[in-house]
Amino acid sequence: MGKKLIIGNWKMNLTIHEASLYVHKLADLVKIHQGVEVVLAPSHLALQPVSLQINYRQFKLAAQNFYWRDEGAFTGEVSAHQLRGLVQYALVGHSERRHIFNEHDKDTRHKVQAAYRNGIVPVLCVGETVSERVAGETRDVLHDQVTGGLANITSEEAAELVIAYEPVWAIGTGNNASPTEVRAAAKMIRTQLKHLFGEQVAESVRILYGGSVTLDTAASYLSIQGIDGLLIGGASLDAHVFSTIINNTHDQLKGIKERR
Repeated sequence: MGKKLIIGNWKMNLTIHEASLYVHKLADLVKIHQGVEVVLAPSHLALQPVSLQINYRQFKLAAQNFYWRDEGAFTGEVSAHQLRGLVQYALVGHSERRHIFNEHDKDTRHKVQAAYRNGIVPVLCVGETVSERVAGETRDVLHDQVTGGLANITSEEAAELVIAYEPVWAIGTGNNASPTEVRAAAKMIRTQLKHLFGEQVAESVRILYGGSVTLDTAASYLSIQGIDGLLIGGASLDAHVFSTIINNTHDQLKGIKERR
């Protein structure tokens, strides 16, 4: 059994000072568990000071977004090349990037390639809207987003990939996707990865669930076959809640191993 991956996406929250206080508090609450990898995704402003504060055995860092060009006249943008050595992961194609900022599969594809080019593991976010779900288009949406986002990468690169299934209709709405729905979506994603890169790569890719994850629901999602971790938004902003999810994940894994 591989490590569970827990990513806390702070979105556009916390000033640099607030981020520092938060990390200080979180570090006291979170134990270092070999079976759980914890990743923090602060805003770009907070990334560098947080990087100087954290213990990398305890936390890794992710960028919430970046531009796919390595350098150039792109005012206001931050490139993967500039993030190289600062972050280990980067979110790509988050639903808010797709639906608020109108990013398309072409943009996610370029970003995935830029991440690999700069030694950063991309976390490709995929998921359907409520209208797509009602129309029975979940499979088609996941197929298109996975295929569109991963064009022109090698099997070796794909094996390091992380994919986050985040149904748009469940993000920040309090509407929870059922374990059955999440299990089915993860299976669809792995099937598409198998078609693209082969069975071995499909099994090695870590698939996370994200969408209104709370302290009450985290354990049930982590117990789903084919789910390797969580992408947590709002709940990651509360140090006590987030640390409890992390520590509970370790206890859950420990219990599974003891029963075997």
